[in-house]
Amino acid sequence: RHRCCHRVTKIYDDGVQPSHRTEYVENYPGYGTICPPESCKPKPESHEDRGKMDGTTTFKSDYLPYEIVTRPFRPQAEYRPKSGKIDLGTIYQRDYNPHKVGPVILARPRERKHTSEAKVDTIPTYRDHYRLWKSQRTESCKVERDYEPPSERFGNPSTFQDDYIPKQPNPPPSCKPCDAKLPEGPFDGNTIHRMAYVVHEMEPLFVRPREEYKPSDQPFEDLTTHQRDFKGMPGEQAKSCKPESGKLGSDDPFKGTTEFQDRYQPYLVTAPEFHKPSEYVPPTDKMDLKSSNRLDYIKHKVAPRAPIKPAPGRKNTGPFQGKTTTKEDYQPWRACPRGLIKKEEEIQKPTGRFASLTTFRSHYIPHQANPPQSFKPVHVVAPGLPFKDETLYRTEYTPKKQEVCPGQDPDALGYVYVNTDSQGHKFYRQLSPERSESNCSPAPEEVPAVS
Repeated sequence: RHRCCHRVTKIYDDGVQPSHRTEYVENYPGYGTICPPESCKPKPESHEDRGKMDGTTTFKSDYLPYEIVTRPFRPQAEYRPKSGKIDLGTIYQRDYNPHKVGPVILARPRERKHTSEAKVDTIPTYRDHYRLWKSQRTESCKVERDYEPPSERFGNPSTFQDDYIPKQPNPPPSCKPCDAKLPEGPFDGNTIHRMAYVVHEMEPLFVRPREEYKPSDQPFEDLTTHQRDFKGMPGEQAKSCKPESGKLGSDDPFKGTTEFQDRYQPYLVTAPEFHKPSEYVPPTDKMDLKSSNRLDYIKHKVAPRAPIKPAPGRKNTGPFQGKTTTKEDYQPWRACPRGLIKKEEEIQKPTGRFASLTTFRSHYIPHQANPPQSFKPVHVVAPGLPFKDETLYRTEYTPKKQEVCPGQDPDALGYVYVNTDSQGHKFYRQLSPERSESNCSPAPEEVPAVS
């Protein structure tokens, strides 16, 4: 529950000053000259020199360099062009049969326009069949009764009055501790851990010796389960269902005309007109190059800023040592491929020929399907009488007067402005009529309007 010093986000300020205090400052004040507890973090101490470090590592001692053999390079074969002539004939030229092409007959009929200046003097079917019927207004079934308010007072008690029993509230006892006085003197920061802790010396870690790799003397078994268990079954080659391609037509080239050549009619195309730009005429007057910056600018003598460059460090003049731990200590290890871990199959594969009869075909019994009974009603002939589309809502509906917001034109509607709340809503009061007949009329209420 953090309290920020933000201002009120309202249109009209209610005069409340922002609070600059937090809940922590209010609930946890300071306690005089009491010092904070001491830190349990150990202090940094400088370690003494325990001897010179040996530069040899396990990587240096175990690494054995090996000779790098270059990969053999396969020379690219020289390109030699083939002798002979290229056959440029296509399947279209070989299989196409030339035939005479005639003009295409349009399947769309010609457009015929039936125009006549005579006036149509006929009666449409809607006017001939439609006749007005004199409809009678239905009588209302509502019984008109005048409202009579009861003269006697309502005396039946409610369930709340019968069941409610007033009880005296008993406040629960407070669990807040009594106000205790703060102890005097410095704070005692000793704990049980600090007093009873005994420092023990750390034993050296146990390092397991590394086992030397011994390669296997037996030869590698490269026979897989697929090569061992798979046996090719002899069989006849499947026959192709593709029909034999027979040559249709002659080898003569096509010499006729196409439909595009017959129907295409060239037409003259005029070249587009290009807009010629007007020639540029340079101005004869002299250009004024004086700006407000040049006229009002005052030069100041400022010393250049000193560069923030780091101080030069010490340079090593000795020879560069290019040896690294990777170059000196790296040793390749021979990795043998791991054998396949495959379980033996519990279900043996069938050896006989597959029978095409399935359980569905052997156990299926065909049944004759009976169509369900239709519950669609029989076609009923519509009555000859016209449909009465009058409802109780149409006959008994009374239109109501639409209310107008007083904020649009308060003077014309008889309203006077009263005040505006903190959210920006305006309130108007209706003008009271002249008290000519009686002086006991109620006071007009305030009506809100859209701001």
